[in-house]
Amino acid sequence: MSVHPFLSIIIPVYNVEEYLPTCLDSILQQEFTDYEIILVDDGSKDDSGVICDSYAQKHAHIHCIHQANGGHTAARQAGFLASKGTYVAFADSDDWVTPDMYTQMCQAAQTTNADIIHCDFIAAMPDKQKKCSIPFASGLYDKERLIETVYPKMIYFGTYFTFGAAPNLWNKLFKRELLEQALFQVPHDIIVGEDGLITYFCMLAADSIYFTNEAYYYYRSLGTSLCHNMNTQRLSENHIMFETYDKLIDKNRYPMLEKQLHYFFVYQSLLTIVPIFQTLLQRKELSAPEIRKLFLSECKNSYIKEAFSHVKIGDIKGSRNKLYAFCIRHKLYRIFTWFIN
Repeated sequence: MSVHPFLSIIIPVYNVEEYLPTCLDSILQQEFTDYEIILVDDGSKDDSGVICDSYAQKHAHIHCIHQANGGHTAARQAGFLASKGTYVAFADSDDWVTPDMYTQMCQAAQTTNADIIHCDFIAAMPDKQKKCSIPFASGLYDKERLIETVYPKMIYFGTYFTFGAAPNLWNKLFKRELLEQALFQVPHDIIVGEDGLITYFCMLAADSIYFTNEAYYYYRSLGTSLCHNMNTQRLSENHIMFETYDKLIDKNRYPMLEKQLHYFFVYQSLLTIVPIFQTLLQRKELSAPEIRKLFLSECKNSYIKEAFSHVKIGDIKGSRNKLYAFCIRHKLYRIFTWFIN
């Protein structure tokens, strides 16, 4: 590995002692060697930090940072500041990659000099594996081709809810200077959905993107993330995320993204509003008037109100989701609570 490696792989680590060795061992199988791994132990309470130090002691191109828990974005930012690669990649510490992932993607980067290299991935569920493919043909896309082909369907491909380009960071390589523009604009208090803020900003700022339909990354999908930490704080996080999208995405330059963001905001709102209010009604930690007031406040949020007023109810997948969306659009609290009980 050179003093300034071609690739930096940044891995936030938090309480993943069971999975971390599999992740690191899969990366270490690469034939390509001009890379460094930056492990950011984000205040782990298990032996994850010990595992990080063990690998760093054995491998000169693995570096470890230990910091107080600050979340994924803070860990990625710390890793980026410590990294030196021309290109930067991210991996989640409970996932793994094919033995040739970074070999193939770095070769594509060296050949095309594209700003972003984007591959498919495998969702590894407890009972099966599913390939998740981009709906764009493999190859190099210059700016003109991106504007014509990718941007019109980048966030919302036209079927509720299908991304054109997956928001995940971990199936992409980014040129360093491109990533730096977005990474430090993401607020630390966005816990879910922060990847898309970085990914889509970078894709819009890119002059070229290379897509490959090969699946090199294995995402460990345990099927529990959507139900995790469903409390009222998530509603505030949504508001911050929507506001940040509005700030980072230039809809004047790319007007085709306004409709896509409306659909994404509706999708994200339904993912959170429904389970949060189910929890509030079950636990009875707030009074009935307080819950009603909170629901109406959500309906009146400027981003949510605009999104639900523009999205066609018929486009939303699932009869219950259609009903929830109708209730949110028209502030029908009693009907909404009747359906979620």
